[in-house]
Formats: sequence, structure tokens, C-alpha cells
Amino acid sequence: MTRGSIPRNLWHLSWPQMAESFFSVVDQLADLFWAGRVGYKAIAGLGVSQTYIMILMTARMGLDASMRAMISRAIGAGETSYANHVLAQSIILTLLWSLIIGIPGVIYTDFLLSIVGVSEEVVDIASGYMKLQFIAMSIMSFQRLTGGALQAAGDSITPLKAATVSRVVHLVTSPFLIFGWFMFPHMDLAGAGMANIIAQVLGLSINLYVLFRGTSRLKLSFSGYKIDFSLMWRLIRIGMPAALTGMQRSSSQLILLIVVASFGDGPAAAFALSRRAENVVNHTSRGLGRAGGALAGQNLGAGHIERAKSSISWAIIYSAVLSAVGMVVFFVFPSQIAEFFSESPEFVSNTATWIWILAFATFPMSSVQVFTQGIANTGATMAPMVITLSTMWLLEIPIAILLAHQTSLGAQGVPWGVVIGNSARSVAFFVYFFRGTWLKPGVM
Repeated sequence: MTRGSIPRNLWHLSWPQMAESFFSVVDQLADLFWAGRVGYKAIAGLGVSQTYIMILMTARMGLDASMRAMISRAIGAGETSYANHVLAQSIILTLLWSLIIGIPGVIYTDFLLSIVGVSEEVVDIASGYMKLQFIAMSIMSFQRLTGGALQAAGDSITPLKAATVSRVVHLVTSPFLIFGWFMFPHMDLAGAGMANIIAQVLGLSINLYVLFRGTSRLKLSFSGYKIDFSLMWRLIRIGMPAALTGMQRSSSQLILLIVVASFGDGPAAAFALSRRAENVVNHTSRGLGRAGGALAGQNLGAGHIERAKSSISWAIIYSAVLSAVGMVVFFVFPSQIAEFFSESPEFVSNTATWIWILAFATFPMSSVQVFTQGIANTGATMAPMVITLSTMWLLEIPIAILLAHQTSLGAQGVPWGVVIGNSARSVAFFVYFFRGTWLKPGVM
């Protein structure tokens, strides 16, 4: 990855990660589809649950960013043993995180659902699903961590295989567990959570099998393992800004959800689906950004600064093409997208309008994901945090609340606030990228 055609290397590394990210969104949309068969209030409940889970997942993903940066630079510099050491320490940190977050999450699920402001009916529908999703989240954390390590070392195919198996299993088993088809138990919405647990176990097994066998550049082994507190602290210190970046972005969705829920369960359900629809663009671009960051990190480890910068540049070009396709789909088919999930007139009316508005933000959101993931995965995590934090809480959230409560737009003021915030964030990232202060060579 430190020589040859940059566009070709980027595509080789990115398409599996883009596919993996896309599958994760399809997975969420499939849950929303089956929830729509239960009723549109189930969509609202599922959306609230997924928002909470996303906050916690993105907070832990800061560790992924620091680990990816260290491993990619170590591989680029030819220090494979150090890369393996980084992975082992990261696994122990993830284990601690899963215990600290997962157990309280299960205990306080009903409270977390109720404080958003949705109806008691929505809380009852979503409670079992969210409890099981906290367990699935813990397993998914290990799948994301091990997959990220393989990707940073240059192996994008194994994590794609793991994600494909887990997504297919989830898609197939969800309706059987939700509706109790054949000999399966009738679990309602909680069945989707149980299906996710089964799927994540299978996906994690594939990544671990390759890592322990050593058929990639990494070979995981805990023989003679010793806790390296110094390295753990460095992983946390470098990853903390990336964790805050992801966590506050997801937290902002919770704030906006509370604003929207004050207008009723219909707008809350529209919020849930429209944000997942935009994630088709966002998550695909996120995979592209991680690939660009891994490629840039390996080149920085080898001292090739211009190749590192060009890696992110090409990722932006690819993202522009993808976002253009998404924009056209959102502009032309907003009602059809909404009707696919539920035919409730209230739901379709709200959701179609939201999707049409958010079409204006497809390229800004896509470019922000590429810059955030790409730059952070080279180890420069502070600037993405500052840019995201300032534009989100000083611009996007206040404007969205103002438009929702002080104008005739009502709940539809929220997506317009999202469009404005993402546009400003994209401009700030372009300025920072071209300044080049994030291009620091060497091993971390």
C-alpha cells in the first residue's frame, strides 16, 4: 500500500469496507421494515433504541481509530510484532468497556426509553429489543475491533466476509423470531435483537479464526501476555477525541429526537427512518474514509507524505460520486421509500418530506464522514473533534431547535438544521485538510 497506483490501492482497500458499512445500514433498515409490519410506533421505538446504541458504539469507536492508526503505521514501517501488541491491548480495553456499559444499559433500558418523550406504548414495544441490543453491542464491539485491525493491516476481505455472514444471518432469522414462524418463539420486536446476537457471534468467530491462525499480516496470541498500561493509556489518549467526535454526533441525534418526539410519535418515526436512510450514504462514506485513513497511515509510517494526502483526496472524489447517486434517489423517490416501510398516511407524509430535505445534505455528510474517519485514522484525532463539536453544538442543534419551535416549519425545521450544520462542517474540514497540519510521518 506504500507504492503503486493510489486510486487502485484505495479501491482495493475501500470496496470491502464500503460494502461492510453498507450491510450494517441494510441491517438497520431491515429491522425498521419488520418493525413497520408491527406498526409505525414500533419504528419510533426501534429508532430510539438504535440512537442510544449508536451513541455507545461511536464512543467506543474512538479506540478503533487510535488502534487503526497505530497498526497501519506499524505495518507501513514493517513492525508487525508491535502491531500485534497493540491489538492485544485493545481487546482487553474493549472487554472492560463492554462490561461497564452493557450491564447498566440492560438494567436501565426502560428509563432511557421513557426520558426521550415517546409514548408508553412505544416504550413497551421497544424495551425487550433494546435490552438484547445492549448484549449484541458488546459482541459487535469485538467484531468491529478485530475487523478494524485486519483492515488497518491491509486485509479488507476477511472483515467483509464476517460482516456478510452476520448480516445475512440477521436478515434471515429476524422475521422468524419476531413473528414466531415455524418452530421459532414469537418474540415481537425483541426477536430482531436476539437475531443480532446470534449474527454477531458468528461474524466475530470468522475474524478471530483468521487472527489466531495468522493467515493475515497479524497473528493474535495471548501467550505470555502482559498488560501494557502505558500503551493502553496512549490508545485512550489518542482515541479520546475520536470517541468524543462520534459520541457527540450521536448524542446530537438524541437531542434532535427529543425535539421531534415533542411533535408526536409520527414525526419521531419519520426521524428514525430518515436518519437511517441517510446512513446509507454516511456509512458507506465512513468505510471509504477508514480505507483512506489506513492507506494514508501506512504511507505516513513509511514517510510518504504526498501519497498520504493523495489517499484522502481520492477518497473524497469517490465519495462525491456515491453521494450524487444518493441525492438523486432521495429527491426522486422520497414517498416510495417511506411507503416501503409503512403505509400509514401520517408516517408517509412526515418521512417523505424529511428524506427530500436531507437530499440537500448528501455530499456534505459524505465528505464529512470521509474527512473524519480518514484523518482520525492517521492519528490526528483532535481537529475532527473540534470541528464537529463546534459546528454541531454552536450551529446545527441551535438552528434546528429554532426552526422547529420558532417558525411554521415545526418538526421539519430539524432536517433543515441538519442540512445547514453539515454544510458548514464540510467547509471547515476542507479548509483543515488543505492546510496539511495532520500530515505527520512516522510510527506512533
